[in-house]
Amino acid sequence: MPYAKLKKRFIASPLNYVGGKYRLLTQLFPLFPKDINIALDLFCGGANVGININAKEIILNDSLSELTKLYQAFQQENPQIIFNKIWHIIDEFKLSNTAKYGYEFYQCNSAKGLSSYNKKHFLVLRNHYNKTKNPFCLFVLIIFAFNNQIRFNAKREFNLPCEKRDFNQNMQEKLRLFIAKLQNENIKISNKDFRDFPLEMLDSKSFVYIDPPYFLATAPYNENKAWSLQDELDLLEFLRILDSKNIRFAFSNVIFHKDKEHYVLKDWLQKHQKFKAHYLDFHYKNCNYQTKKAESSEVLVTNY
Repeated sequence: MPYAKLKKRFIASPLNYVGGKYRLLTQLFPLFPKDINIALDLFCGGANVGININAKEIILNDSLSELTKLYQAFQQENPQIIFNKIWHIIDEFKLSNTAKYGYEFYQCNSAKGLSSYNKKHFLVLRNHYNKTKNPFCLFVLIIFAFNNQIRFNAKREFNLPCEKRDFNQNMQEKLRLFIAKLQNENIKISNKDFRDFPLEMLDSKSFVYIDPPYFLATAPYNENKAWSLQDELDLLEFLRILDSKNIRFAFSNVIFHKDKEHYVLKDWLQKHQKFKAHYLDFHYKNCNYQTKKAESSEVLVTNY
């Protein structure tokens, strides 16, 4: 099936990770293997890639336990109960519900948004979540947070500010489709550092997609020096180990970003010329953490 048509079948994550790959799926998927027994999305983040892969078994792995607990809650609860819990939290913390009451009820409009009304209620919920770590409270925070993103500080406290939208129809539909996929496909949730993932469960019919925090980037998920040079070197060695075990992988990264070159990756590719570098047609010019002049050269490295 042509990928222009197949795109209609892709589902989008209700979590908006900076650098998320939803807009790249039509370029990535033709480069992925077609015969996959186990597909591992090693740094799943918003899970746009892993949730859409066609495989007998899918593993969504991320080292952020708050994220994987949220996915487990989505996978284990009845969908209607999930929605009931979300609406209950919205009501309990007096956040806006324009799907029911409209904008005028909150003395706001769709152009200016709802942050003026929601801000104080959002902060109360944020403080409550950082004490309780309730996964459904986390998702409500994401709904009302800046760009529907997820970010934790060094103390593992959610620290994004309030944004202008709420649990609108578009977000509700994204969540319904995402939950259905989690519950109806053979998907497992894993919470491991990539260095600790048990590779013995993978073989030549497996496929590992690797989309780590970009070493050159300063996106919210890579604040507080969350991804160091040593992490990058360890990951490149991890790729070499995967290849030595005849496990197929595809590795997303950038060669050039914000007037910087990724010399570590370029040198590594020079030393491992058996790996293929596929350059993708995508720039991060519109992301909030970029200047308008900044561009990135996105690459997918494969060993097959």
